[in-house]
Amino acid sequence: MTKKCDKYEAYFTFADEETFQKHLAECEDCRKEHEKMQKVSSLISEVRPLYRKNRLQKLKVACIAFAMVISSASLGFMTHGQDFVDTVKYGSVLSAEDYGFPVDEYGFLMVE
Repeated sequence: MTKKCDKYEAYFTFADEETFQKHLAECEDCRKEHEKMQKVSSLISEVRPLYRKNRLQKLKVACIAFAMVISSASLGFMTHGQDFVDTVKYGSVLSAEDYGFPVDEYGFLMVE
């Protein structure tokens, strides 16, 4: 029983192309390993477009979610922005009575 060659990974990773090809021509074990790796590589390149399409969809969803978070935060600030300005300018939030509108005893606008 002969010992199986375990130099494929080292040659593939660290050797130059000429040395790697020379070793593949001489070693049956590494040639079989290289054929397996070529099959895996072809499978990966076959599914790559599907992976990119999936990534693009995830990116779109992430952008929409980010836009929704930013817009909801800014909308909250815009609706309470006048209260903030009133508090800074006048020391309290102004009511309808402070603006000079006719109001009843409960503070609601009077409609005649």
